[in-house]
Amino acid sequence: MPGAHHHDGSIRGFRSRSENHPRREDHRTKMSEPEKPSPGGDANRRDFFNEVASVALGIAGLGAAVVTYRFLSPNVLFEPSPTFRAGNPDLFPVNSMTYLQDQQVYIVRTKEGFYAVSAVCTHLGCITQWKPEADQIACPCHGSKFRPDGTKIEGPAPRPLPHFAITLTAEGELMVDKLEVVKPSQILKV
Repeated sequence: MPGAHHHDGSIRGFRSRSENHPRREDHRTKMSEPEKPSPGGDANRRDFFNEVASVALGIAGLGAAVVTYRFLSPNVLFEPSPTFRAGNPDLFPVNSMTYLQDQQVYIVRTKEGFYAVSAVCTHLGCITQWKPEADQIACPCHGSKFRPDGTKIEGPAPRPLPHFAITLTAEGELMVDKLEVVKPSQILKV
């Protein structure tokens, strides 16, 4: 009987909860220890990330090499010389305009003589085109139009086409100097 007092004053007969119920087997499922992956699994993963890192470093190194090369190599455009021989005057008929594409210059021959006019529009630097049917130089980009002497007729070009110095060499050839801009009235008489 629970809680009975004995002669010595102690209380006996109480059982602890665990004594009231006999020990049961713990039927809960024990968590099994995770299986250790095979050593090859971690190694494969490590190898994969090492490969990815190597590729990334290789790409970064290649990018750095390209940037370094661009920095160290000269940034030069190979343009024709601004001073050039246009040829013998006999090659240019009287009252003709000849476009020299590689130099972007028109060689004009009138009854009075020769002059050289830039083929580069003064608006945004487009290359103009000679339109003989209209007797005009026309810019295909924004519609500026010029007379054969380079005078502006219409369009957004802020200035007429510049004239370049033209001379005769000792050998009798026309020489144009695009570094020397001259007045339109300056004509080489031959």
